[in-house]
Amino acid sequence: MIRRVSATSCLSATALRSFTKWSFKSSQFHGESLDSSVSPVLVPGVHVFHCPDDVGIVAKLSDCIAAKGGNILGYDVFVPENRNVFYSRSEFTFDPLKWPRSQMDADFQTIAQKFSALSSVVRVPSLDPKYKIALLLSKQDHCLVEMLHKWQDGKLPVDITCVISNHERAPNTHIMRFLQRHGISYHYLQTTDQNKIEEEIYELVKDTDFLVLARYMQVLSGNFLKGYGKDVINIHHGLLPSFKGRNPAKQAFDAGVKLIGATTHFVTEELDSGPIIEQMVERVSHRDNLTSFVQKSEDLEKKCLMRAIKSYCELRVLPYGTQKTVVF
Repeated sequence: MIRRVSATSCLSATALRSFTKWSFKSSQFHGESLDSSVSPVLVPGVHVFHCPDDVGIVAKLSDCIAAKGGNILGYDVFVPENRNVFYSRSEFTFDPLKWPRSQMDADFQTIAQKFSALSSVVRVPSLDPKYKIALLLSKQDHCLVEMLHKWQDGKLPVDITCVISNHERAPNTHIMRFLQRHGISYHYLQTTDQNKIEEEIYELVKDTDFLVLARYMQVLSGNFLKGYGKDVINIHHGLLPSFKGRNPAKQAFDAGVKLIGATTHFVTEELDSGPIIEQMVERVSHRDNLTSFVQKSEDLEKKCLMRAIKSYCELRVLPYGTQKTVVF
């Protein structure tokens, strides 16, 4: 049986007016906690750790987070067989009032010193500045277009400082209008076999966090890579090792391959030999013509590059020796 009880049957008119007045006032906190000393929002963070393998690493890292009131949401560990090396990546939430950002760095650094860590990086996306990147490309712009659209939709957690190309583009094109509308500068730097304009490129990118070669068909010299000193990520038009040189899609098409692929890798002095971050494949058949073949290849390149950059920004990519990567 359900009994219906009206408010007036339980409260006097005076009490009801008092209750109503109090209710409206008490609701006007605009998202603030009743206790202003307690943060109502838990913030997500990520920490990656790379050190010689030892006993107690996971315990120390977990205790560090828990001691500050943090909550671990996910934890990945990789210890290669017959190698004295340890990798981990943790995702956690924490209260910034209880664990200030600067203190977090200091706490993890203490553990890094204890275990002689090769790398200990913590990132709080909502508090830390976005990665600053520059994009380099040549004539083909499908990867650039994909990155710009993902960036506009908020799915690429970076700030694009500039776009650099060795091919000139007309000012009334879709790309140039997009860049102008969003305040992203475009730099046309004409290169030759004798002059790769690397000094000019360096001046434009020296303050970025990493570079993306979005189908840039020029080879960056060892001197440039050493001078820049930060990561450079490249999208390669195939599964490495693969068809080299110009028109790789046509080479693969003429060879009658049944699988095509794309590879995103770090750039090193040795051409197309840097540690691989991501690879993707797609089936093709005798029914594909050259147009559909190229379209599938370009779609793979876009997806492969975007996935690699997302993994990199989320601290999922760690060096494994000199030629490999760990991707959590």
